[in-house]
Amino acid sequence: MADATHAPADPRKRLGAAGETLAVQKLIEAGFTIHARNWRCRAGEIDIVAEEDAPDYARGLAAAPWLVLVEVRTRRGDAFGTALQSITPAKQRKLRTVAGHYLAATGWTGPWRIDVVAIQLDRQGHLVEIEHVKGAVLG
Repeated sequence: MADATHAPADPRKRLGAAGETLAVQKLIEAGFTIHARNWRCRAGEIDIVAEEDAPDYARGLAAAPWLVLVEVRTRRGDAFGTALQSITPAKQRKLRTVAGHYLAATGWTGPWRIDVVAIQLDRQGHLVEIEHVKGAVLG
């Protein structure tokens, strides 16, 4: 049985876990509060569940807690496209479906959005860029 403190054996999972750790660091530096990682339901997974205080224009509030569901995409090299390019229309549909499950499961009624943190590494695995796109997937 694998110990939860060790990195996953699968190189793709290891790359994804490393990317999620970088994304969490970036979000915390930007003032987000992290509530959960790898939230799962029958429809899929949310990589990071976070909260950010931001204006809620719909309710006329200068600041309100926003639920932020974050998809992390990590790519080594760009032979198969960049991290951002991997957010296909099908992936966006799946993210919206999983978000609906999360909202139903938690009863969240405040403002929310789906962000993407795209992490681009070079072929040797060195960090090239971390890009945080707020509201990348429209609900």
